[in-house]
Amino acid sequence: MRAVVFDFFGTLTDPGVEAGRRGAVAVTAAALGVPADPFWRTMRETFTERITGVYGDTRGMLRAMAGRCGTEPTAAQLDAAVEAHHAGAVALWRPRPGVLDVLAGLRVRGLRLGVLSDCGAELCQGWPGTVYAPYIDATVFSWQEGARKPDQRLYATAARRLGVDAAECWYVGDGGSREHQGALAAGMRPVLVTNAGYPGAARHRDDPDPFIPPATIEDLPELYAMTAQGAAT
Repeated sequence: MRAVVFDFFGTLTDPGVEAGRRGAVAVTAAALGVPADPFWRTMRETFTERITGVYGDTRGMLRAMAGRCGTEPTAAQLDAAVEAHHAGAVALWRPRPGVLDVLAGLRVRGLRLGVLSDCGAELCQGWPGTVYAPYIDATVFSWQEGARKPDQRLYATAARRLGVDAAECWYVGDGGSREHQGALAAGMRPVLVTNAGYPGAARHRDDPDPFIPPATIEDLPELYAMTAQGAAT
């Protein structure tokens, strides 16, 4: 192995913060003048379109979501909603405990590190300022690529940007978006992070992967021993 490609949400980020996603969306809805429950349903129903750039940037996406809820927000409401939505997004980027040490340790071992995430415009635009960015050699974001996992092109792009073959990559994720099926089909070795220490975390996955990889870990620190063995073999 020469590289590890990580999922972002629930893998590098703290799975415990996912429970706050609906509350953050409610704050955005209030700024738009839209009832919280219909706005939440609309956001969920349009997940694929939102994360593949169909509605454009955050402002365009929020205008479209409000329109689907029967509301035409004012410019001032959109300004406030964009600010609220970005703040809610940043809160969801909180690192899981110990993750930066894991990333630093893997880099010391000479491994190339990538992130492949189904995400909206917020993460794409905010990535350079995150605590993760200094450790990551290449990113592949669905919003920029116009496709979501398990699309094979995303995995191929990740390997190419890392400068390695797909067969030399491990893919580590918590199992949303059928990501491990995609990784296996792309020729990568999939590793499931079960998040066993975070009861209920699995219910926040979109399009859960029915495929359970043979390689599983409960938390990221276990990746040290696994990658050391993988590098040796």
